[in-house]
Amino acid sequence: MNPRELLIGSFQAALAAADPLKIVPDHLPAPPRGGTVVVGAGKAAGAMALAVESHWPADAPLKGVVITRYGHGTATRRIRVVEAGHPVPDERGEAAAREILAAARALGEDDLLLVLVSGGGSSLLALPAEGVAMEDLKGVTRALLASGAPIQDMNTVRKHLSAIQGGRLALATGARVLALVISDVTGDDPTHIASGPCAPDPSTFAQAIEILQRFGVAAPPSVAEHLREGAAGRRTETPKPGDRAFARVENRVIATAHGSLMAGAEHFRQRGIAPLVLGDSVTGEAAQVAKPYAALAREIRDHGQPAKAPVALISGGETTVTLRGHGRGGRCSEFLLSLAIELAALEDTWAIACDTDGIDGSEDNAGAVLAPDALARAQALGMNPKALLADNDGYGFFCALGDLVVTGPTRTNVNDFRVILVQ
Repeated sequence: MNPRELLIGSFQAALAAADPLKIVPDHLPAPPRGGTVVVGAGKAAGAMALAVESHWPADAPLKGVVITRYGHGTATRRIRVVEAGHPVPDERGEAAAREILAAARALGEDDLLLVLVSGGGSSLLALPAEGVAMEDLKGVTRALLASGAPIQDMNTVRKHLSAIQGGRLALATGARVLALVISDVTGDDPTHIASGPCAPDPSTFAQAIEILQRFGVAAPPSVAEHLREGAAGRRTETPKPGDRAFARVENRVIATAHGSLMAGAEHFRQRGIAPLVLGDSVTGEAAQVAKPYAALAREIRDHGQPAKAPVALISGGETTVTLRGHGRGGRCSEFLLSLAIELAALEDTWAIACDTDGIDGSEDNAGAVLAPDALARAQALGMNPKALLADNDGYGFFCALGDLVVTGPTRTNVNDFRVILVQ
């Protein structure tokens, strides 16, 4: 198997480990005495809803609505799938979130609220708090996305601008709540996944204000007023850990980045290549994160330390990109372009970096493959890799080389999957 096929095969193994159609059925509860309403949001919501439908007893009541990104829907019969805006929220998401909140409020103690949570739900489950304008919510989301803020910080802000996130969905219902969660954040804490609609929230209005200030985000008028009022105690805080309402709520994480990394590792192990899993919680600026990984690959290639080749260096997590240029690169392509520059055509060293949702940033690719001759081919085409990196245009670099990885919507999301293969 050539290196390119080997790397893409490892990514496919990682995706299979997080496939909702395979993992959701084992976690479905028995139908309750009353009715079951299925709600949810995220890039995996459509596939999760289909998995529920396919394994729910035909004679047991079941209905509901979930929200997923445009192009990520599935053909369901009993659960309606709504497609809405991501990563910037829109009015379709707002209308569906309002419907979800109303459905939750209508349930009683004999009923079950089955909540399907996955990455992307923060923007898709977009129901602004009273007094917060949708246009202002869009504006602060765009600014946070461009600022390089980690997802946990972004979600702290969004939870305090929402009428449904930060545990408020669970608080709204009298039913038993089971949230099945596919994690796309480091640490796998449900409070950070899709802004934790069913999880207690330890963060505060004051922290949301501090985050906006720290990342230089100017809050639009209705956002600034809402957060000030909250910090002054004139708005209700999100429900906190220890709130008695969560006694009837279970948040169950059913797929993680670590599980997908281990599936990728097994793919290499079965082919005689030692995997070295470096962690599922890598964060930081994508271009900077690449530098120590390049140094590690060079140490292995030149000195056989801390492992001997052939070896696959596997990592996950969620890096960030602070937009300074006008290019089309996402964090995976930015990581790889920086890695290419640092490796400087290191012999027999390949890499892949892909987002498991099939979308690197906002483009049509999941990521890309880096070959040892990438810089030479780029220079033959007249490209300047360092200038492209400064312009945040990893997409342009790998597109010109024909090295993009395009999967289309995967309908799951457990964050990024990266491998450096030192042969």
